[in-house]
Amino acid sequence: MTDVDLSVRGAWKQTESLVLLRRVMSLEADVRQHVSTSTGLSDTEVHALEHLARQPIGPAEIARLLDVSTAASTGIVDRLEAKGHVERRPHSRDRRRTEVVITDSARSEVLQHMGGMFRALAQLDASLSPDEREVVVRYLRGAVAAAEAAGPLVETVP
Repeated sequence: MTDVDLSVRGAWKQTESLVLLRRVMSLEADVRQHVSTSTGLSDTEVHALEHLARQPIGPAEIARLLDVSTAASTGIVDRLEAKGHVERRPHSRDRRRTEVVITDSARSEVLQHMGGMFRALAQLDASLSPDEREVVVRYLRGAVAAAEAAGPLVETVP
């Protein structure tokens, strides 16, 4: 019987790579909670900052990514703006729209709490040979595709 046949029946081999991938995925909530507690921000505010750290986005997009109403998204942005973590600016291409931009001080604060993890991950990545990195990237792309296929609540990350 092949691995595919086993997975269809829900009984697949629990390899170390699968166990570790699940552990990494479950740690996301723990890391966000740590940052939330350390910074005095809500979990949702930290989640919004994670998205804004990638690129400026509008309040409606924040609502979609966080799975909240546009009114709730406006409240989140208002609180982050009051704390100096984001700024509202006219959209770079469509002046009728507004985009929310993370501030340098917010980036610094998040890095203060997560910089060690980021540095360790960068060192680990730098230690990989090009061939090793190719295998890791292929595996992680497949993991992302599998997670995205799980349903509409899973975020798409570039």
